[in-house]
Amino acid sequence: MSERTTAPIHVHTPAWIDEFRAFIMRGNVVDLAVGIIIGVAFTAVVNSLVKDIFTPIIGLLVGGIDFTNIFVTLKGQSEPTLAEAQKAGAVTLNFGVFLNAVIQFLIVSFAVFWMIKMLTRLHIREEAAPAPPPRSEVLLEEIRDLLAARRDQP
Repeated sequence: MSERTTAPIHVHTPAWIDEFRAFIMRGNVVDLAVGIIIGVAFTAVVNSLVKDIFTPIIGLLVGGIDFTNIFVTLKGQSEPTLAEAQKAGAVTLNFGVFLNAVIQFLIVSFAVFWMIKMLTRLHIREEAAPAPPPRSEVLLEEIRDLLAARRDQP
């Protein structure tokens, strides 16, 4: 009986796979992915802030109006709430939902503005501290001072 040896099988991977792998592993892509994940979490917090805190307060200030139920029925039976109108299949213009989205946008914009303003101030403070001179410059100053001291001696 003879033993059969098999050569290892080499699978040719397309060049684009290696390029894609290199692209994904670059720092910018990973930073972008982290930013998107944080952005999604931030959006959930802002959604809750608008829906659960600001909208009821603003609604109370304007007479107890629930913004989500501000809508106009274009076609179908008119219902007292947006949820009931949508359940009945009515075509509606949802002004209240749009108003909530505008309030949410303003809150996110305001939060991003202050966050960037804070980061800019931190960056300016970091730049305000002068960098130490390079080692070669320090050595040259020491040599200069030694030569000057030697010249001054009789």
